[in-house]
Amino acid sequence: MEDFCRKPFNQRATAALCEINMNTLSQTATADEPLTGEQVNSLVAEALAAAEYTGKKVLLIVPDHTRTAPVGQLFKAIHAQIGASAAKLDVMIALGTHHAMSEEAICERLEITLDERRGQYANVVFHNHEWDNPEMLRNIGTIPAATIGELSGGRFEMEVPVEINKTIYDYDQAMILGPVFPHEVVGFSGGNKYLFPGISGPDVLNFFHWLGAVVTNPMIIGSKWTPVRKVVDHAAAMVDVEKTCFCMVVRPDKSLAGLFFGTPEGAWGAAGDLSSKEHITYKSRPFHTIVSCAPKMYDDLWVGGKCMYKLEPVLADGGELIIYAPHITEVSFSHGDIIKQIGYHCSAYLLHHWDRFKDFPWGLLAHSGHVKGIGTVDADGNEHPRATVTLATGIPEEVCQQINLGYVDHRTINIEDYADREDEGVYLERKAGERLYHLRQRPDWAGGTDD
Repeated sequence: MEDFCRKPFNQRATAALCEINMNTLSQTATADEPLTGEQVNSLVAEALAAAEYTGKKVLLIVPDHTRTAPVGQLFKAIHAQIGASAAKLDVMIALGTHHAMSEEAICERLEITLDERRGQYANVVFHNHEWDNPEMLRNIGTIPAATIGELSGGRFEMEVPVEINKTIYDYDQAMILGPVFPHEVVGFSGGNKYLFPGISGPDVLNFFHWLGAVVTNPMIIGSKWTPVRKVVDHAAAMVDVEKTCFCMVVRPDKSLAGLFFGTPEGAWGAAGDLSSKEHITYKSRPFHTIVSCAPKMYDDLWVGGKCMYKLEPVLADGGELIIYAPHITEVSFSHGDIIKQIGYHCSAYLLHHWDRFKDFPWGLLAHSGHVKGIGTVDADGNEHPRATVTLATGIPEEVCQQINLGYVDHRTINIEDYADREDEGVYLERKAGERLYHLRQRPDWAGGTDD
């Protein structure tokens, strides 16, 4: 089972088939200076000729609050460029399975005031994706089992129904607007991921999240042409609505290192190349203790788990990663009850006990395995995680025990005690979740390649 989980995939061959960079417009910053507002506005004007949008209905698909990006800057530039000529210019929040955002929260995401919302943006309709409302989903077909076998590298061979929020079909064009970062499920976020799982139904979402978990986070994260990306792009090709995309590569201060426009595949491909330079830090040795601080935008463990995903590759065998997030008090606002039934286990354990877990939503199983990290199972079915994950959050100790994660009282931790101790094998990440860490010489359990 362990060999099956770590079956390699050929990125180079896949890239030759999938990468479409023709007609991609771009602006990239210097190492010292981010893109200016003038550069952003210039690219938007070049990409979106106002006359070509006369009478068109356009749906902007944007991330929720859990992604760092100057979404408002792009939204305002796009609205200024085509808002007057388009028949409609509306916004849908690509929630995946995250909880819905209030109108006030959406305004904050778009960086507009409530007065501006009632004024110059009064005609913009806000939509929250409703992944759990069958009435809002449209079945657009099924990916055949043989195709899934090919896309997944032989890991699965099963039919996968594909559903998407039917609201997209009320518009002439879907315009994706979002950042590209290393991602634990798909390799790099962005592009068609804002359709699947951003505004998709649960079946395809659950399938490819579990596919990513089976491949494992360390082998997926920071790789462009993964089996999951192939499934996402295949599903997106089934959406017969015109699609365009602005992909942002964002620095920690929310400024732009790059902006790319084109097809979701082309813009994402170019942005992914820049993200791999901007967002991956290489270390020469693993750390036995990591304190990974969750920013406030991660408001439950469902998203706060990213504090583990991005640092697992540099966590030493037998080490401990502490997710430090006093503000997190819930396992998941959307899925907490089910996750508490599953608990957190390495993917090998979930696979070994498949009859027990197979009827749970596979996307939740994937989350469970990603947070727990790589591990093995012995002949008696007991799991042996490679390292320990401990919560220093507002989640009570009894809940941490219930979900099979460690607990430490966050009030006993002074994060400054962990600063500047890399030589001792201790690392402090002050804003975890978007910067990926890799070892220069990857161990066998993480893919075994040199970077």
